Amino acid sequence: MFELIRRDGLARTGKLDTPHGPLETPALLPVVNPRLVTVPPRELYDTFGFRAIITNSYIIRNDPQLNPRAKAEGLHAMLDFPGVIMTDSGTFQSHMYGEVEVRNEDIVNFQRDIGSDIGTVLDIFTEPEWSKERTAQAVDVTMDRTVEAAGLKGGMLLAGVVQGSIYEDLREDCARRLALVDVDVHPIGGVVPLMEQYRFAELVDVIVASKKGLDPSRPVHLFGAGHPMLFALAALLGCDMFDSASYAKFARDDRFMFPEGTASLSDMKGIHCHCPACQSHTHQEIVAMKPAERTALIARHNLWASLEEVQRVRRAILEGDLWELVERRCRAHPSLLSALRRVGKHQEYLERFEPLSRDNSLLYTGPETLERPVFLRYEKRFLERYKYPDTEVMVAFEEAGKPYARHYARQMAEVLESCDSHFFVASPIGAVPIELDEMYPVAQSLFPDPPDEETKERIREQMEHMSHEQTYSLGVAWDGQATIDTLNMMCSKPPSFDIDLARVRAVSDYQFGKGAAEVLLNGRVELKKSETTGKIRNVLVDGEHILSMRANDGFFTLRPPGAVRLKSGFAAPRLRVTVKDDSVPFNREGKNVFCTFVRECDPEVRPMDEVMVVNEKDELVALGRAILTREEMFSFRTGIAVKVREGIKL
Repeated sequence: MFELIRRDGLARTGKLDTPHGPLETPALLPVVNPRLVTVPPRELYDTFGFRAIITNSYIIRNDPQLNPRAKAEGLHAMLDFPGVIMTDSGTFQSHMYGEVEVRNEDIVNFQRDIGSDIGTVLDIFTEPEWSKERTAQAVDVTMDRTVEAAGLKGGMLLAGVVQGSIYEDLREDCARRLALVDVDVHPIGGVVPLMEQYRFAELVDVIVASKKGLDPSRPVHLFGAGHPMLFALAALLGCDMFDSASYAKFARDDRFMFPEGTASLSDMKGIHCHCPACQSHTHQEIVAMKPAERTALIARHNLWASLEEVQRVRRAILEGDLWELVERRCRAHPSLLSALRRVGKHQEYLERFEPLSRDNSLLYTGPETLERPVFLRYEKRFLERYKYPDTEVMVAFEEAGKPYARHYARQMAEVLESCDSHFFVASPIGAVPIELDEMYPVAQSLFPDPPDEETKERIREQMEHMSHEQTYSLGVAWDGQATIDTLNMMCSKPPSFDIDLARVRAVSDYQFGKGAAEVLLNGRVELKKSETTGKIRNVLVDGEHILSMRANDGFFTLRPPGAVRLKSGFAAPRLRVTVKDDSVPFNREGKNVFCTFVRECDPEVRPMDEVMVVNEKDELVALGRAILTREEMFSFRTGIAVKVREGIKL
C-alpha cells in the first residue's frame, strides 16, 4: 500500500509498504549487478543510506552459482542487503540481446520464491522506432502477462510496466488497463533509448500520457532514469522511483555525474567536489589511480551526487519550490530545455493537480516560467469568473511594486477625487484587477525588471484580450497628469469604486466560483482590518463572521455561516466532499477526512482548496482544505483527503 505524505502538484513524497519495511519516496534504487558488484550492497545500505536496490532476477536465475544460493539463502541474504530489493525480469536483456529463454510464469515464480520485495512482469520492451501496429500488439502481450503474474505474486509486490513506445494514446490505454489489474508499482518502461538519445521532450509526453491512465494510489517508477539531471523533471511529472546503473557504467568510462550533466575525467582540469569519495583526493591523484581503483571512486562519487539530488528534490517538494528547481536544472542542456518547453503542452492536465497557493514566492527564471499551470488557472478563472465593477472608466497601470494598490495609492486617490474609475495592472501574470493584487500568485511572484521580450509580449496579449472583454465607457493607460486632465474632461459620474468591497467580491468569485460573491455578500457587509497592515482580516454579513482573509496568500478561510450561505447557493457537489456516515461523528469533532470514507467530491476541487465536508444528506459536517483531487480521493486506501480545520456540531 502506498501512502501520500506531501504533494506539490503531481510530485509527491510518500511511503510504500513492502515485506522489508516502508520505502520512502522519491527513492533512487541503485542497480546491483550480481555478477559484477562495483559497490557492495551492504555499503549502499550502511554508508550511503539507500534503503532499496534493484537487481536482475534473470541473471540470477541463469547463473549456475547464483541460482542455488538465491533459492537456499534467499535474495536478501545472498546480496547481504537488509532493505527493500526490487528485481527486474529480463525484459532489458531481451531489448539488448534479443529474445530471452524464460517464460513469464517462470520468472515471476522465481522472483517470488527467492524473496524479492517487488517483482517485475516479463513485459515487452517497445522500441521508439516500432510501428504503432507492432507496438499495440506488444502492449497486448504485456497486458496478458501482467494479468497472469498478478495471480502468481503471492506476498510479493508486483510491478506492472507501462509500455507503448512513443505513442501517447497507446501509453495511456496501457496505463488504464493496468489500473484494473492487481499490481502495486507502475514502472514506465521502454524509455532508456529516449534518455540515451537525449529525446527528453518525447520522454515528457510518455510520462504524462502514462500518468493520465494510471491509478494515482500506486507509485510510478521511471525505469532506467539513473542520471541526477533528470530526477527533478521526472518528479515534477509524478514519478516516485528511479533506478540507476549509470553510476557504475559511467564510472567505468571515467565519467563523473552531476545534476547539471556529465564530465569526463580527461576533460576536467580539477576536482571541485566535496563528496565523501572525492574530498580527500586531488585531480592528479585520481588520474594516477589504477583503473579498478579509479572506477570504484568515481562510482561512489556518482552515487553521492545522485543521492544528494534525490534529497534536494524531496526538499523541494516539501518546501514548494520544485518548479524553480526544475527550471534551473533544465537550463543545463538544450535537450532538457526542450523538455521543459514540452511540459507547457500539458498545462491543462497539470493544472488539475496544482495547489491553490504555495508558501514560497513564485520566481521567474525565464520564458518557460510563463507556461506553469498556475498562470493558466489565473487566466481561465479571470476570464470565466471575474465580474467587472460598474464604473465609468478604467485606468491601466504598468507592472510595479507590490502590492499594487499600495504602490499606486497616490495615483488612484488622485483619479478618484473626481472620476468614477476602476484600475488594472498590466502584469506578466495577466491583466490584474487592482483588488486582486494581494492574491496568489499575483503578490507572491517575482519578475525581473526590465521584463524580457517574451514577458512584454505576454503582457501585451493579455491586456489586449482583456480590452475586448471589459465593459467600461473609457479605458486609458496611466500617464501622470495628462491622464488626470483627460479624465476630468471625459468623466461625468461621481466616484463609486470601493477597493475593499471589490476585493472581497473578486476573491470570492475567483476562489469559490462565479456567483459566490452574490451568495456570500447578500446583506449588510462589515469588514474588519488589521490595525498594523490595514489589510482585510474578517468579513461579516448581517453580523455573522462568514470569511477570514489569509495574510500569506490573499485567499479566504471559510467560516461556518459562510459555508451555510455557499451550500444553499450552490447545488451539490459544488465545493463539497461527501463522506460516509461512519466518518461523520469523527469529522464533526474536527478529525480529518480519510480517503476510505469519501463518498463523493466536486471534480473541480484542487489541492488546498477550501471545501465543505457534508454527509450523504448534504448536511454540513466540517470545514477544511482538500489535500487530494477527486480521483485521488477515490483511489487511495489510506491517507488524508481533507485536512479538517473545524467540525460543525449539531
